[in-house]
Amino acid sequence: MKSKTDLIPPIPEAVQKSIQIKKSSGEQVDFSIPKLRGSLLKSGAAKQEVDQIIDTVRDELYQGISTREIYNRAFALLKKKKRVYASKYKLKRAIYELGPTGFPFEQFVGQLYHYAGYEVAVNCELQGQCVKHEVDVVAQKNKHVLYMECKFHREAGRKCDVKVPLYIHSRYQDLIQHPPNVKKQTQGWVVTNTQFTGDAVQYGSCVGLLLLSWDYPKDQGLKDMIDRLGLYPITVSTLLSNREKGFLLSRNVVLCRQLLNDRFYLDHLGISETRIKRILEEVEQLCDVDSTLH
Repeated sequence: MKSKTDLIPPIPEAVQKSIQIKKSSGEQVDFSIPKLRGSLLKSGAAKQEVDQIIDTVRDELYQGISTREIYNRAFALLKKKKRVYASKYKLKRAIYELGPTGFPFEQFVGQLYHYAGYEVAVNCELQGQCVKHEVDVVAQKNKHVLYMECKFHREAGRKCDVKVPLYIHSRYQDLIQHPPNVKKQTQGWVVTNTQFTGDAVQYGSCVGLLLLSWDYPKDQGLKDMIDRLGLYPITVSTLLSNREKGFLLSRNVVLCRQLLNDRFYLDHLGISETRIKRILEEVEQLCDVDSTLH
């Protein structure tokens, strides 16, 4: 027997393209149901649940609606079905919430590589051949050393242009020419929570500087790494208040997984036992993955 959602007729492509939505950058684009469906399915919601949400959102569309409004509506509907769905769906927004400074984002990137088996140091001052440099993240495994510069942006739609990898590459070259570093296997990285311009990607590829952004490299960007491995920032939580998240970030607790290892911070916040149980249940569901980080 077919469900009610199975009986919903498909939306003609012409109707989909007739609705223009406004991105955070101000750009007007065609509304795409396949794109919305893809982002909703990544939350873990079942196809039937996703179809129900799409049907509701579709009925509330109007010309010029912002992507933020569409996101907020979809988020609220997911939250009603299951909080962990909403947590995963808000991942991109949660990365922005690691601000206002860039330091929590540096800590977050450092933790990603800590769970990759690297020895990690954050916010280091290192001597180059000519001058000293501040390096956001240094990750080392055996003789393999990653020098990583993190570029955090609070504004959605802002991109890292070619000036960023140009500048970072020159610093990286000075670092690896310092005699103690010459024999090490090193890589220079630029990591951002937003996106790179085409010129930035082209330059990085040309000089061997590795770039990592929200969606680059394809299928291996930050969003893919986080979803695949369950290394979610604590800002995805739908149960923690902004004040509580701020307190945790100030104590360098940037991953939900860190709360599983030490609930002391939740006790210190004076959170009730009932809420702590719910928060940890949410965290356990987010971190429930079988993959290992490579």
